[in-house]
Amino acid sequence: MDFKHEIVMPNEDLNFRVFLFEGQEGNYKVTKHWHQSVEIFAVYEGEMDYYINDTQYHLSPGKFMLLNSNEIHSVVAPEANYTIVLQIPLTTFEKYIKDQYILFSHSPREEDKAIMNLIKQIYDKYKAKEIGYEFEVQSQYFKLLYELVTKYRVENVAEALILSNKKLNRLSKVTAYIKEHHAEKLSLEQVAKIFGYAPAYLSRMFQQYAKVNFKNYLREIRLESAYKEMLNSDETLSEIALNNGFPNEKAFCKAFFDKYGEKPSEYRKCQKSAIK
Repeated sequence: MDFKHEIVMPNEDLNFRVFLFEGQEGNYKVTKHWHQSVEIFAVYEGEMDYYINDTQYHLSPGKFMLLNSNEIHSVVAPEANYTIVLQIPLTTFEKYIKDQYILFSHSPREEDKAIMNLIKQIYDKYKAKEIGYEFEVQSQYFKLLYELVTKYRVENVAEALILSNKKLNRLSKVTAYIKEHHAEKLSLEQVAKIFGYAPAYLSRMFQQYAKVNFKNYLREIRLESAYKEMLNSDETLSEIALNNGFPNEKAFCKAFFDKYGEKPSEYRKCQKSAIK
């Protein structure tokens, strides 16, 4: 399984990100990935399973998952749902960060209902965008932050967890570079040199902390980008392959078949037929 580093960008008019979960229609999976933002995944309707480092958490209406920075996670949403996701930049908690890390508890508690209400208010006010909404949204957001640091923060963090976080922070810089330059010729040796690492060290970092090797990670990033281009453009498969760092169309088609179980030409044809 490939784990991807996700770069989280705040909403244009906010200093955090809030949105409806894209899998609201059900029959949806979010593959394993990590990011440096703290995430709250709040379920108001429907049920789903949220995984953190392979530990399963079942979410039903009224429950939320509080995700820490750099925790590898995935989501399986088999049925329709109404879920709000709120992502908070790690720098927001700068004052409370110890050794470059802050830890929040996942365990349920009596304040959970207040958290659910605050997130719903934040999203509803933001969506309505009535006059002065920015002040109301920020007001509720700061109440949420207060609850997090006073009720959910864990003060004594294990040294092993701090070390793992530091490694993932370093790895996040590498994966962000890969995502930006995936269309170029990239090798483990080249990327290691850019960041001042020995190739063997960078290889071990990927294996130990992202649970995937460099080659497979790069291929996954290229495939993800090529997949989007394939469905949203009229470029030929050969052009799409070259645009996304594959040496040729054959290599792209093989990678696509390995992941999706069918040829990209057939998949593209079915998808476009479904739209008509």
